[in-house]
Amino acid sequence: MSIYEEVEIEDLDYDPVELLYTYPCPCGDKFRITLEELWDGEDIAPCPSCTLRIEIIYDEDDLPPLPEESDYETDEDGSADERGKEDASCKGTSVDDDLAASMVKALKVN
Repeated sequence: MSIYEEVEIEDLDYDPVELLYTYPCPCGDKFRITLEELWDGEDIAPCPSCTLRIEIIYDEDDLPPLPEESDYETDEDGSADERGKEDASCKGTSVDDDLAASMVKALKVN
């Protein structure tokens, strides 16, 4: 596997919402690597549009902490999908269900 360039993590753009680092690729797209991948020891960021890859130079001490629980789950392509509604429905309750139950109780009392 050949590496196009070695890049210091400080030179990458970080999206704290997506938990994603990016760096411009000569093809016009961006190299991408997630914060979770970096914490897992991965240091190669591929470009999704071409065959180029860069090596990220970093120390784990320089990385932001991973969120304990996230409302977003990152896909392989680096995009985040909102989750939580399905998780809540799996438990048999959700905020909306609790609110509806409270409203029904309040109506029965009056």
